[in-house]
Amino acid sequence: MVYVVSIAPRAERDLANLYEYIDAERSHTALNWYLGLSRAILSLENHPKRCAVTPESPELRHLLYGRKPRVYRVIFRILEKQNKVEILHIRHGRQEEFSPREPG
Repeated sequence: MVYVVSIAPRAERDLANLYEYIDAERSHTALNWYLGLSRAILSLENHPKRCAVTPESPELRHLLYGRKPRVYRVIFRILEKQNKVEILHIRHGRQEEFSPREPG
């Protein structure tokens, strides 16, 4: 089954902030890394259940991207009835746990 990948406003802000933080506009290496992250997110359209359930909630999963110490977590949920993967948050792996009830 193919899922539609949608990105919540919070995750869009996370991506924009990450793009600026790594200075992807000026660094070819950073831009390639960012594009790789984007491809990894879009790959969730196929087999999103391959990703582990998060410690924060059994309803959420996370895709890990990068290498230590620069691992980022793409936190998402699968909406089966809608055939949709909703990207909720993207953050560095060392940040505090994600609260699914935090305001968007």
